[in-house]
Amino acid sequence: MLAARGLRKANIPASLIQDPSPGSLQPTRLALHVNGNGCGTSCSVYVASGCRVYRFEISTEGACPAEGKDSLIVPVQTQIMQSHAVDRCPHHSEIQSIALAEGDSDSCLMLGTVDCYGQLIVSGLDATDADINRRSYSISPRGYGVGEGSWAGVCFSPSNSSTVAIVHSFCKSIDIYDQDIHLQSFQTLWYPNSSTFLQGSLLGCGSSVLAVAEGSQLTIWDLRTGGGCVQRVCGSVGDLIYAISCSPSGHVAVGGSDRCLTIYDPRRWSALARWASCSKYEITGLSFSSLNSDYMYVQGVDYEVFCGQWRENKKVFSFRGDSNWLGFSKDSKRDVLAGWCDSGSIFVADAVAAKQLEIW
Repeated sequence: MLAARGLRKANIPASLIQDPSPGSLQPTRLALHVNGNGCGTSCSVYVASGCRVYRFEISTEGACPAEGKDSLIVPVQTQIMQSHAVDRCPHHSEIQSIALAEGDSDSCLMLGTVDCYGQLIVSGLDATDADINRRSYSISPRGYGVGEGSWAGVCFSPSNSSTVAIVHSFCKSIDIYDQDIHLQSFQTLWYPNSSTFLQGSLLGCGSSVLAVAEGSQLTIWDLRTGGGCVQRVCGSVGDLIYAISCSPSGHVAVGGSDRCLTIYDPRRWSALARWASCSKYEITGLSFSSLNSDYMYVQGVDYEVFCGQWRENKKVFSFRGDSNWLGFSKDSKRDVLAGWCDSGSIFVADAVAAKQLEIW
């Protein structure tokens, strides 16, 4: 069983971000990296507002949090250790999504940003925040200047950080790149709202499979085939899917406007579990736990984030932001989560096994 080890709240200096840009419903304008190997004592939070990206370093040290009513965790006020603007993301339109991936070495990070017109910029960063000039590149959207601005998403392949997928809602498009080389393009039937590369032993095909939420359907795209879409899984008719997550074992979770969490088995693409009305409002963020894939972090429009056991439909703990989520993300290897609210607050939470918390 999992338990919350800490919840911290920090305020962004008004001199750095005074009025955050509104973005879209999906809180995809935050990326998180835990600093150091093993159990880090701080984390780097990257947020995007307008055309710029900012980095904040926040400590993850502290005592166990106080627990309120209905397992609601009370945050502890903390300070931002370092903050600055990232100068390697020169977009000209509002950034819609950002994502992090590990580079060739442990000290190298790849930061991908995509704006509302589909322009992609991948910047090489140093995990130790040293001033090292790493390789960066920019890719203009295909059909540049055609269409209107809308939500766009970016995700890296978990096995090869040079492979990047871009989905653009208005254009109903999926573009696959190997660094700055365009590999494939696909057209979706509906407006895409989320995407992620799949992984795990249940798939048996590495990370060449891309899951995309388009409208009320979960579509599976095999990048090894020229045909593109190999599976369509229909959700609730009339309800949109806003979030997708894949566990290390290969299970796929989706959630959206129906407020229902659904777990799919990729071997048959049948529903393995369904947690109806687990959230009071629309689900816009999902992440499997890195400690135990039977647990899921669910983020909703009503400022609430909770950790739940999806097999038993049971909530373990939860916490709330103080306003709308502009960005929310989980570290790819650890159970550390960060959320950014339009009030200027950043919440950082981490979870451990309950037995480990008793030792501390």
